[in-house]
Amino acid sequence: MSANPQPLMPHATASWMVDNTGLSFEQIADFCGLHILEVQAMADDLASSKYTGRDPVRAGELTMAEIEKGQADPDYRLKIIAGPAQVRRTKGPRYTPVSKRQDKPDGIAWILRNHPEISDAQIGKLIGTTRNTIAAIRDRSHWNISNIQPKDPVTLGLCSQRELDAIVSKAAKKAGITDQAPTDTRLGGDREALIEELRAERDAQHRAAEEAAREAAIESSLLGGDAPESESSED
Repeated sequence: MSANPQPLMPHATASWMVDNTGLSFEQIADFCGLHILEVQAMADDLASSKYTGRDPVRAGELTMAEIEKGQADPDYRLKIIAGPAQVRRTKGPRYTPVSKRQDKPDGIAWILRNHPEISDAQIGKLIGTTRNTIAAIRDRSHWNISNIQPKDPVTLGLCSQRELDAIVSKAAKKAGITDQAPTDTRLGGDREALIEELRAERDAQHRAAEEAAREAAIESSLLGGDAPESESSED
């Protein structure tokens, strides 16, 4: 994995690059700071989590000229455009870009469905919304409820995985839920599944080679045993 600066949403960015560029898996993995097996899983549709592609060119993190350089030279490593330094938020509601505000209800619905232990105040702080909106989505009285589809707020870019994990952990501790640690295992599962698949393929090839060797040995033995028999019959 690369130690260089990474795009804001590496998995969504990698998904877009797989679908829309001719870059190699190594180049995509290096730019996004991912393992090459994760990129391979996206390309082969093996990843358990499907990511909505995020265009790094429109996001101002990459130029088409840089992508073309990478497509022309497989050994070229893409360089991200350094953005403004991020300012840590302290107090007050989260600011959400206008382009992503329409995704808020989907993110809220996902949290309500998957983490009911999180309080409305915590959801409001994480997503940057009001308690009235949360209540309307919970009791399905929201004006646009028919079009709301639960989606991971991290994938939507409404919060970071670290922020979500922190709130889930805090809420679980307060609710006395200690059976499971609130960690994101999706990517680890993808990687383990790919590694297991590669091992299975390797073992299958090894078994096939052993079987071929045994068959060759048996055939050689049979051919070697025919020669003395034919000599004795001629005598």
